[in-house]
Amino acid sequence: MKFLDQAKVYIESGQGGPGSMSFRREKFIEYGGPDGGNGGRGGNVWVECVDGLNTLIDYRYQQHFRAQRGGHGMGRSRTGADSPDIVLKVPRGTEILEEDNETVIADMTELGQRVLLAKGGDGGFGNEHYKSATNRAPRRADPGWPGENKWIWLRLKLIADAGLVGLPNAGKSTFLSRVSRARPKIADYPFTTLKPQLGVVYVDEREFVLADLPGLIEGASEGAGLGTRFLGHVERCAVILHLLDGTEADPVKNWRMIRKELKAYGAGLEDKPEIIGLNKADAIPPDELKAKLQKLKRAAKRPIHVLSGVSGEGIEDVKRALLEQIQAARLQQGEDSAS
Repeated sequence: MKFLDQAKVYIESGQGGPGSMSFRREKFIEYGGPDGGNGGRGGNVWVECVDGLNTLIDYRYQQHFRAQRGGHGMGRSRTGADSPDIVLKVPRGTEILEEDNETVIADMTELGQRVLLAKGGDGGFGNEHYKSATNRAPRRADPGWPGENKWIWLRLKLIADAGLVGLPNAGKSTFLSRVSRARPKIADYPFTTLKPQLGVVYVDEREFVLADLPGLIEGASEGAGLGTRFLGHVERCAVILHLLDGTEADPVKNWRMIRKELKAYGAGLEDKPEIIGLNKADAIPPDELKAKLQKLKRAAKRPIHVLSGVSGEGIEDVKRALLEQIQAARLQQGEDSAS
């Protein structure tokens, strides 16, 4: 299945059915009076968060969703039928935005959550509705009220506990395959990861979800490479694991560059807890590794984890550090919701 995390769709709710103008025609009722029924309601357009979906690929092939109009009112006081609703089913973590791609309509974070996107038009009144003591034979019937129509954006932000960021070929996919059962594409050239990958990581009889994102390069915030399109998936993560290629000449420069791109993207990514891992330790001479580690510690002013996705060195320590940060974030989130 192809991965699609953004789609633009057109929605249109149904117009209300027109009311009927009718009079009773029974042979033995001299003054029959009006009996035109009201029109039916047009169909609504809803969005629902459902289980079993992890991509928006369904909206790649169908972009227009139109609900039916309500039924016509009829004589003998018969009301028109209400039109059935249309439901757009989306995976958990999908944001619904206006056409400007900035204004958020709804954030679908809970299974079963339903949000009304476009309300169907009410049916028009038939002439029986206007009957009164002073107007015994009204000749007025209304058309149905129009529905709503607009373009909206669907943007999927995967709900993961931790997110992997770094330059292309930093070893992110290798790390994900080492700590989980995910099988991302791994090769010795940049941009082997073209879409986010998820894996479930087990540590000390606990588990968390780790997301591997396509690599960033300098100028990503301005559209270079794959840009920052996939960084939206990190917005929901409790912690960032920043992997650096230890075989590069200047890991400090690379770390600063990625931090710059995170800050340029915004959405609070630069403020998220960050765990830094100096990867590919098995391919670095000990003296060189020590020198790079000291420079990185001075620049980042925090502990640095030395690891190797190939040999497994330092993997367990990184997993426990991630779990510790995730648990702290969950505890804080619970306290905020309780207050």
